[in-house]
Amino acid sequence: MGGDREHLISGRYSYFVFLLLFLLYLFDYVDRMVVVSLFPYLKSDWGLSDTQCGMLVSAVYWSIVVFSFPVSILVDRWSRKKSIGLMAMIWSVATVACAFTRSFGQLFSARTIIGIGEAGYAPGGTAMISAFFPERRRAMLLGLFSTAVPIGSALGIALGGFIATRYGWRHAFGIVAVPGFIVALLFFFVRDYKTVELTKTVTDRTETMEKMDVVREFIHTPSLILTYLAFAGNMFVVVALLSWLPTYFNRLGGLPMEKASVKAGAVMLLAVVGAPLGGFIADRWRRRTVNARLYNSALFTCMTAIIFFISFAFLKGTVQYLVILIGGIAAMAFAPSAIAVTQDVVHPGLRAISYSLCVIFQNLLGSSLGPIFVGAISDHYNIEIALIILPSFTLLASLLYLAASRFYVKDLEKVEKVALTVEE
Repeated sequence: MGGDREHLISGRYSYFVFLLLFLLYLFDYVDRMVVVSLFPYLKSDWGLSDTQCGMLVSAVYWSIVVFSFPVSILVDRWSRKKSIGLMAMIWSVATVACAFTRSFGQLFSARTIIGIGEAGYAPGGTAMISAFFPERRRAMLLGLFSTAVPIGSALGIALGGFIATRYGWRHAFGIVAVPGFIVALLFFFVRDYKTVELTKTVTDRTETMEKMDVVREFIHTPSLILTYLAFAGNMFVVVALLSWLPTYFNRLGGLPMEKASVKAGAVMLLAVVGAPLGGFIADRWRRRTVNARLYNSALFTCMTAIIFFISFAFLKGTVQYLVILIGGIAAMAFAPSAIAVTQDVVHPGLRAISYSLCVIFQNLLGSSLGPIFVGAISDHYNIEIALIILPSFTLLASLLYLAASRFYVKDLEKVEKVALTVEE
């Protein structure tokens, strides 16, 4: 399609923009997940329950649910680079503010502001990558972009435990916030693509899209809605594991929290392999099968469910950890092809909004509920039971991807052909 030109900007400059987007996404997750390794310190200082600790993770996702859609409108209709730069500055300042809190309520509020800053970042970054790179390589580039999630999460968890052990948990919040603020300032100076006019082709003429046309763009695209729901199932499990694996290794393995955090971080760090691998396979598979992206997401999601269920239900010790590491590779391999679908089947002027709706679904039904679900089951039974139940949500997600694949080709054929241009 016209919006997928090979050289919207030069290859080198497109990769420079990609690097800055990647770094911001990485620092986004460092700031988001650093609190996980601080749970024991917060429980000790403030007497928090496991459910309250889970709420400190979920606070970010609830905030993203509320603000993602309006912020993504700003991204699509105003400016990608300005919106992204402002958002990154907000979440960095809010992370610093966490260091000065004196109660659960204050920390919860500060974590909520982090979510406001992060609300439109993934949609904005995804839209820019989709514009600056050709469609045939979309899943692969989005896979590389997605590796920032496990790297940032692993760094946040590991750095949080390391800093808290040596200097106190408050310093962990302050130190990790600085790099993101610096990159945010740089992003104001990158080139952006021009805001895309929302038009539709009616027989032999072009008309401006009305509000209901935009609404119909989404509700009449079943492959998109089913992908949103499936993505939520994936993230329910991924974020719950990010939040509770350190505690699992601490309680069942008797490891100090610093070592447990590093051990858990290594699991999610392996998604650095899984995400680009999933994107690469999806792009190659799509040369032969048009809806391969959804088949790819279904396959890796099913593998994730099987791997984690076996590891938590039947295995212990070193063997268990090795299987969990394999699960770390599979856990994010679904993401690049699923994210690419959210860009494939919508008008090019609505790409940030499309992924923001995915973010709303995944956070409202997935990321915000996963940590609380595990915390609540842990409070009533134990964390081992909670993690045995958890993979059932990825099995459901796999079935939803398969259902979405039945509608993908028809939805793809409806997409408006629009050429993108770069700001001077």
